[in-house]
Amino acid sequence: MKINFADLILFENEDFLLVNKPPHLATLDERTADRGGSVLRLAKEYNSELQAAHRLDKETSGVLAFAKNPAAYRHLAMQFEHRQVTKRYHAVTNGIHNLDSISVYLPILALKNGTAVKIDRVEGKVAETIFNTLKVYRGYTLVECIPITGRMHQIRIHLSCLKAPIVCDPQYGGEPIFLSTLKRKFNLKKETEEQPLIQRVALHAFSLSFALMNGEQVRIEAPYPKDFEVLVKQLNKFGV
Repeated sequence: MKINFADLILFENEDFLLVNKPPHLATLDERTADRGGSVLRLAKEYNSELQAAHRLDKETSGVLAFAKNPAAYRHLAMQFEHRQVTKRYHAVTNGIHNLDSISVYLPILALKNGTAVKIDRVEGKVAETIFNTLKVYRGYTLVECIPITGRMHQIRIHLSCLKAPIVCDPQYGGEPIFLSTLKRKFNLKKETEEQPLIQRVALHAFSLSFALMNGEQVRIEAPYPKDFEVLVKQLNKFGV
């Protein structure tokens, strides 16, 4: 599927460009042989000066910031370092959870193979995430996640620690979500296997708040991509 980079743009000025990253596309080129490109590669075709200011997991969709010049890159990098950037993610989790500014403060250690993490109170790096329930459904919850630190898989493992793993995240205990579990009357054609409502970890980077070069604070929001939107629509329709 050909992606038109210009269609992804959420915000652009002379210093920064923010896009709505599609799911299943890596932020940076993967170390292994070419596996379908990256957002950075598309960005460089659009403007060769662009540098990614942070990254999102391959499966995660949502707002991703690029800097257009070294000064802008430094400016945003310093805000990330001093935790002055507010990142808000939306996740659909298994189970019913009433989270009201719940903070999970558990250190995270990346496993040797680099594909997963675990909680390690001795060797782990400091990690904190704040969680708020946005909407409760029958057996599922839409959660706002605000990571204070930026560790790998931080939101996923911290939700798992709350016994609220993200839907379709088997790595951290998340189960797939099927329409048949939401809909009381559900008929599946014979000889066909039902597909989950979403084919990836149900996590979307919803907004990014930071200061522009002139000090003006902006909050850039990324609309849900199609798969996440369909999931939430079905939950609103059949899960309440």
